Amino acid sequence: MTVESVAFQPFSAAFTDDPYPHYAELRAQVPVEQHALGFWALWRHADVTEVLRARLSVEEGNVTSFGPMRAVYDEIYREANTGRRGEGMSMLDRDPPDHTRLRRLVSRAFTPRRIETLVPVVESLVDGALDRIADGGEVDLIETLAFPLPFAVISTMLGMPETDVTRLRELSHLIVKSLEPVPDEQTIREIILADKEMADRTAEAIEWKRQHPADDLLTALINAEDGGDVLSDEELIGQVVLLYVAGHETTVNLIGNGTLALLNDPAQAAFWRERPDLDDNAVEELLRYDSPVQLTRRITLEDYEVDGHVIPKGSFVMASLGSANRDEAQFGPDADQVRLDRANAKQHASFGGGVHHCLGAALARTEGRIALSSLVRRFPSLTLAGEPTRNGRINLRGVTSLPVSVG
Repeated sequence: MTVESVAFQPFSAAFTDDPYPHYAELRAQVPVEQHALGFWALWRHADVTEVLRARLSVEEGNVTSFGPMRAVYDEIYREANTGRRGEGMSMLDRDPPDHTRLRRLVSRAFTPRRIETLVPVVESLVDGALDRIADGGEVDLIETLAFPLPFAVISTMLGMPETDVTRLRELSHLIVKSLEPVPDEQTIREIILADKEMADRTAEAIEWKRQHPADDLLTALINAEDGGDVLSDEELIGQVVLLYVAGHETTVNLIGNGTLALLNDPAQAAFWRERPDLDDNAVEELLRYDSPVQLTRRITLEDYEVDGHVIPKGSFVMASLGSANRDEAQFGPDADQVRLDRANAKQHASFGGGVHHCLGAALARTEGRIALSSLVRRFPSLTLAGEPTRNGRINLRGVTSLPVSVG
């Protein structure tokens, strides 16, 4: 294969099953790629982590260099009479100083103390799920543990009222498709409708919480104040939707991907069982090995130079977290293997970086540590009981079905 023929080609079953061989090819041959669809892509750890720390934008209104899909997006958003994702109210979609203000207010509610109080809740939920696995003997780990745990944790943390769990799951699954590189036209329309329904449901929950305040994150967000500054109603909805969707979708992937990696490498699972001192580092290594979020984006505000290439102002840059996490230049020649005692595992890029470093990283680590360490110790004979099913996503890479047997 010639260098000229190598390009990011994610739309294949082989890629969604295992993108990492393709990432290796891209790192080696086109580490800084100008893609035919109009975006630039970075594949190496050094370049990805540097762009995440740089003073670049996340607001898509700053894109002036468009690809062929731009007209399709514009027409759909016009039909729906709504703004583009980059005009959203969540921290994920705002640059400083708006981002700084929103993150400061949310951080006043999303405190380490609040996360620490959730530890016994997580432990109880995990114990209950493991009991059900033991009783069942053979179960789908996603349905029994990976999905219900983070969903219950973020719902408890926020203090959400009783609601239609099935519908919320459907809406969440649709909304995260907006993070895929190129959704089709019908999917874009479904995402817009899901965004609106989720916002409406969140507004109702906020109004309910104002009438029923409690010691929970949603009450704290409603009351968050810094020198007289508070969240507007629209900003409040934006942050709650972000915390709710990101608070469980990505952790489902962490638990599912991590369990599958251990099932495929039983020697490492056995190693972990004997080494409780590795609990924290093991989660970092599993985050590195198969990242729950594979891609993130930035927009250049000025010409941006990387490895001799000049990315023009107003360009959309896709930074591959998944590729960075398997970069041999950073993690050594065994970067494609799970090694739970890897000394620099925490240098992974799975939580992003810079001012947009994931606010929920500590919560995800806590859930992953408790769930995965408890699983490997409770069930030393855990094995696959069938073929796992991948979710087919390019960005939020995960497992939708993981049949296991406790042996």
